Amino acid sequence: MSADEERLRRWRLVIGSEAEVSCGVLGGPAAEMDQALAALYEAQGPGGLQSKDRRGGRGGSAPSVARWLGDIRKYFPSSVVQVMQRDALERLNMRDMLLQPEMLKSVQPDVHLVANLMALSRVIPAGTKETARMVVRAVVDELMKRLEEPLRSAISGALDRSQRNRRPRHSEIDWHRTIRANLKHWQPEYRTVVPETLLGYGRKARRPQREVVLCIDQSGSMANSVVYASIFGAVMATLPAVATKLVVFDTAVVDLTEQLDDPVELLFGVQLGGGTDINGAVGYCQSIIREPRNTIFVLISDLYEGGVEANLLRRAMELVDSGVQFITLLALSDEGAPAYDHALAAKLAALGVPSFACTPDAFPGLMAAAIRRDDISSWAATQGIVTSPKAR
Repeated sequence: MSADEERLRRWRLVIGSEAEVSCGVLGGPAAEMDQALAALYEAQGPGGLQSKDRRGGRGGSAPSVARWLGDIRKYFPSSVVQVMQRDALERLNMRDMLLQPEMLKSVQPDVHLVANLMALSRVIPAGTKETARMVVRAVVDELMKRLEEPLRSAISGALDRSQRNRRPRHSEIDWHRTIRANLKHWQPEYRTVVPETLLGYGRKARRPQREVVLCIDQSGSMANSVVYASIFGAVMATLPAVATKLVVFDTAVVDLTEQLDDPVELLFGVQLGGGTDINGAVGYCQSIIREPRNTIFVLISDLYEGGVEANLLRRAMELVDSGVQFITLLALSDEGAPAYDHALAAKLAALGVPSFACTPDAFPGLMAAAIRRDDISSWAATQGIVTSPKAR
């Protein structure tokens, strides 16, 4: 196939059937790719996904949807498959496809699919729930492989530095670091170093060195953030030096700390949607904080408050004044710039509560900076993260 013919073929796939006259007729695999695209993006496309889904129940459209799921996985890479699945859920109202095991097994697992399963967890038939858990487990395992070690290393390193022992007993001396720190005291005539400064290993803490409270808005717009925050919470819960609590909220508050040992069950315990009472959630978290000056409080919310804003700001001021490191993440996802309440974010920033969006890959660095008690706004600036400006 010549370069011109390939260019026409690509334009034909992009534009759709309307370009058939100018770009020519597709054949072979390209025609099947076009059918899969048309079924989703053209009003009366081949395969009838859109038309069938709009006029009938899930029973009649099930075979067509199942075939379509197989086709897109055959002809498109995983990244494109995930985009098409997400478009199908949003454009064609195809959530019913997640309620049937045979379809669920055909879907490419990703964070967005997990979010949809969380939203549907209360209505998924009993025969489908085990399949849904298998899909969620696959996504959780993949994310754990990607995110667990960076978070564990960042937190452990930050704790070691914050607890460096400068008055070690003989058995606690770190000789390699001590020698490096005292090389300027080298005595040539004696061929030795005078160790004026002793550096030791951090002593093992008998209790957690830091307490972390993750408070997560479970409104529908925060679905991806809930997935990532739950996984990070599960990782931190395995670190003895960090006492981790996880709380989710809408108009009610649910403490899921006891489920941190199983992130899959934790995610199925989340109920996405509903209103938002940030003040009530912050009030609950305030009541479970035992050592304010040792606590990192992370509120993950778009800040669209349905409760009493004045009370929320009062609680935020009390937490900051007590010594709590209070951070607001407007999103914890890879979705780009989030929508959020700019005015409330600015008011929180004026109280000393930095507000910004954070990607999952940046979260380990954020936690390490908080553990070291670094200035979080300065840390965000070094990462190229724009924090919410303070209210004037």
